[in-house]
Amino acid sequence: MSDNRKKVLNLIGLATKAGKTASGEFSTEKAVKSGKAYLVVVSEEASDNTRKKFTDMCTYYRVPIVIFGGKDELGHYMGKEMRASLAILNEGFAKAVVKQMNINGGSKYESQ
Repeated sequence: MSDNRKKVLNLIGLATKAGKTASGEFSTEKAVKSGKAYLVVVSEEASDNTRKKFTDMCTYYRVPIVIFGGKDELGHYMGKEMRASLAILNEGFAKAVVKQMNINGGSKYESQ
């Protein structure tokens, strides 16, 4: 695992411990629609349907979205079961994650 990848996962873990994430499809969607999400992370292993749903939703609500990590990885770093999607509810954590991803080659879903 690359350093950047590990840093991103650690940031997701820290944000979760700080109570600044929402995970699972329902909670992630609620965070986006209520304007609380600063960044959405969808697992690389998520279904095409899930990816499309969140990509469309995030485009509509102008929330940056990244496709990153395995379901196990995301769940593990959040101290939960497998997670296909999560929202980061804090601007600082969201920016830190995006910054690590940019170092890591960026993301085609970047909306900024």
